[in-house]
Amino acid sequence: MEKAKALIDSKNVVIRIKGLKKSFDDYHVLRGIDLELYQGENLVVLGRSGTGKSVLIKIISGLLKADSGSVEVLGQDMDNLSDKLLQEIRVRIGFSFQNSALYDSMTVRKNLEFPLVRNKRNHTQKEVDTAVESVLDAVGLSQTINQMPSELSGGQRKRIGIARTLILNPEIMLYDEPTAGLDPITCIEINELINEVQQRYKTSSIIITHDLTCAKSTGDRIAMLLDGQFQRQGTFEQVFNTNDERVKPFYEYNFIQ
Repeated sequence: MEKAKALIDSKNVVIRIKGLKKSFDDYHVLRGIDLELYQGENLVVLGRSGTGKSVLIKIISGLLKADSGSVEVLGQDMDNLSDKLLQEIRVRIGFSFQNSALYDSMTVRKNLEFPLVRNKRNHTQKEVDTAVESVLDAVGLSQTINQMPSELSGGQRKRIGIARTLILNPEIMLYDEPTAGLDPITCIEINELINEVQQRYKTSSIIITHDLTCAKSTGDRIAMLLDGQFQRQGTFEQVFNTNDERVKPFYEYNFIQ
């Protein structure tokens, strides 16, 4: 399935990162990175495991503090926000965790209701029901509404995790390894869903992955993280049209071996 052309506003930067550094003891993960995410764009951050991809989106969402540098999200400096303002920004960001992060003791319905009731307490039950049904329809899983997470496949749990972020109508989506641990057919379905979310909800997204099929299928732009810095940015073809020995094996492992 060919990716539909996105309506990207390159004059509207929704995330701006400058000089970002993060270390854990003597391990320097991010070594002064710069990055911008534009309104309506799917930006893929590629890199090998352990290169700091997940650290990056945890800093963006305020779950981790950077050592230095700046992160602006929706015009707000994430390092200088009160707890109240930080929570308000987080509501506008959807975070799709690698493990889906569903509550095993709750039905699908209750999992989806939870963020809505917690963050927007003035909804009627009818409005909550409508929101739940809408996001389940968006991810193609209306029939699972009364099931428990343990009854779902890995791909279904991933979809429900995405639905739970969509129920708050986020402006930004952060996907952490969305296809990790899934079979090839389910990976294709998740890639298509990411593109459908971009079109239907008009989101701007950062997609963290080391899966090149995911990157090629979902990314309007690719940024490759190597040695703690973004070494290559552009379209998929632009990033991999290189003799850089750090990049070639990455491509060959995904598409040749």
